[in-house]
Amino acid sequence: MAAIKIRIMPSSPSSDIERIKQEAEKIIIEKGGKLHSAEIQPIAFGLRALILTAAWPEELEQEQLEIALRKILDVQSAEVIDFRRAVG
Repeated sequence: MAAIKIRIMPSSPSSDIERIKQEAEKIIIEKGGKLHSAEIQPIAFGLRALILTAAWPEELEQEQLEIALRKILDVQSAEVIDFRRAVG
């Protein structure tokens, strides 16, 4: 397993970030991962990014996860911003 951090950018400040988080968690679980934490990071002009930390099987494609997350309603972008192999 690896630890990955994903930044999800909503399309507008009025996007329902809690709904986006719930849908993202469902996708992560369906793809074989496990959500560890979620935080909201202020960007500018009321826009907030959703930063998710998840346990992710190293053998699975991260790109497929990013593509699935981008399909969530009101999501402008989703990208893996950090990847660390778990030791132990």
